[in-house]
Amino acid sequence: MFQYVAQADDKPWQPGPYDGVQLKILHKDDSTGAVTVLRKFEAGATIPAHTHPLANEWAYVLSGEWEEAEQVYTQGTLFHAPRGERHGPHKANTEVISLTHFDGPLTVE
Repeated sequence: MFQYVAQADDKPWQPGPYDGVQLKILHKDDSTGAVTVLRKFEAGATIPAHTHPLANEWAYVLSGEWEEAEQVYTQGTLFHAPRGERHGPHKANTEVISLTHFDGPLTVE
C-alpha cells in the first residue's frame, strides 16, 4: 500500500503566483514546505523570469506547448531549475499542464 494517495479530481484549482496560472496542490510536506502540484497555464500566459530562492523545481510537461528562449517544448519534457537560479520567461503557446515538484516552500522572486 502507498503511504499517501491523492486524486487530482478531488483537489480544487487555486490561483497561482502569476496571472493565467492555476495550481492543484496534490501534496504538501508541512515540515519542509515541499509541494507537488499540477500547474495549468492558460494559452498565451507569460511568466516573467524569476527564481525560487527556497526550493529546487522539477517540472514535467503533461500536455501543451511551452516556449522558452525561442525553443518550443511539448508533452514529455522534464525541466529542472536549481534553487536560486533565475529561469524564464516562459510562454504557454497553448494551454499547458505540468506536474511540478518544489522540494521546499514555493516562493517566487
